[in-house]
Amino acid sequence: MKSEAEAIRDRLIALEDYRKLLNGRVLTSNWLAVDQSMIDTFADATRDHQFIHVDPVRARAETPFGGTIAHGFLTLSLLSTLAFDVMPGVEGTRMGVNYGFERVRFMSPVKSGARVRGKFRLIGLTERAVSVQSAWESAIEVEGAKKPALEAHWITVAMVEPRGE
Repeated sequence: MKSEAEAIRDRLIALEDYRKLLNGRVLTSNWLAVDQSMIDTFADATRDHQFIHVDPVRARAETPFGGTIAHGFLTLSLLSTLAFDVMPGVEGTRMGVNYGFERVRFMSPVKSGARVRGKFRLIGLTERAVSVQSAWESAIEVEGAKKPALEAHWITVAMVEPRGE
């Protein structure tokens, strides 16, 4: 089994190939189950123990969701792991960082036990001598739902080995 570092290296592509992704096809991740254990762990990490997330009996009785739902910020944070499935990196990358979001919209809940997947399309690219900034049109879909759980414009930066301009 490959280490995470080896898996990342396997997905690095030449900058000229990365440029071809701009305004191209949508990259779709594998499905990922969002179970109550994941929701509870996130609740503990963020100290957000609102009953709609952590109390299945009360959530079933008192909400329109029929049970507990994932935190919106948990759903947003899943972009990283879902992107790991499908987003290539640029050869020469020393590290990648999140730069931020232009827009985030939470459009439908993710119920405990649901499966989600990410969809990503490169819509912006800014190259500098030591970095490549990418803007991604991103969505997280819920299996069987008509509306995505969220849509966001996500900006990432790859710090790369210096190159001539």
